[in-house]
Amino acid sequence: MTILLLVVMLASCAALRQDMSGKMFTFPQQTNSAYVKLSTSVQNLSALTVCHRSFTDLKRDHSLFSMSTRTASNAFLTFWDSTNKEMEVHLRERASEYPGLDYKLNMWHSICTTWDSTSGLVQLWFNGQPLTRKFGISGSSTQGPFIIILGQEQDSHGGGFDLKQSFVGMMSDVHMWDYTLSACEIRNYMDDLNYTPGNVLNWRALEYQIFDRVLVDKEEMTCH
Repeated sequence: MTILLLVVMLASCAALRQDMSGKMFTFPQQTNSAYVKLSTSVQNLSALTVCHRSFTDLKRDHSLFSMSTRTASNAFLTFWDSTNKEMEVHLRERASEYPGLDYKLNMWHSICTTWDSTSGLVQLWFNGQPLTRKFGISGSSTQGPFIIILGQEQDSHGGGFDLKQSFVGMMSDVHMWDYTLSACEIRNYMDDLNYTPGNVLNWRALEYQIFDRVLVDKEEMTCH
């Protein structure tokens, strides 16, 4: 299938707000300089849900979603650990591991993660399946300002990128909510049915900046 190239941006200096419906970010090469920075006005999170779809052929570690604060470079991180074959969810530097996933190469995967500070529970949903709830961190909210990055993993607030943890592939439908979605809402997202868009990050009204070589393309899904 031919991909229609819509725009290529190099080191954008101003954030754009765009309806990204039917589009995706393409990260075409391994670098420590190419990424997308997402903007939000939210400065305090006592709960969250983050959902995204991704497609890659990487056989090494890579970041899928990285949010930092001034006090925690991994305030929230979704990360594939290739050595241990597990998806990791990091909350303020504390990791929850999810092994045994069928994380196949060259396939679209839909991933959602929920967390609530009251219970401290973290739950990962992988391609429509809920995984075990685990204790992450409880008792306090996560305070901004937040820097949210796609394509790189932050080892410092807005930087510290490692070439060998960069994402290469495509990413779409990134949403973030300041509450935990219900199981039905998550399944609706997974099945690309009608769902409430994120109120922290909304793919249909996404404010973002592109740095270095990241493309905005027409979304490429399986053709039926």
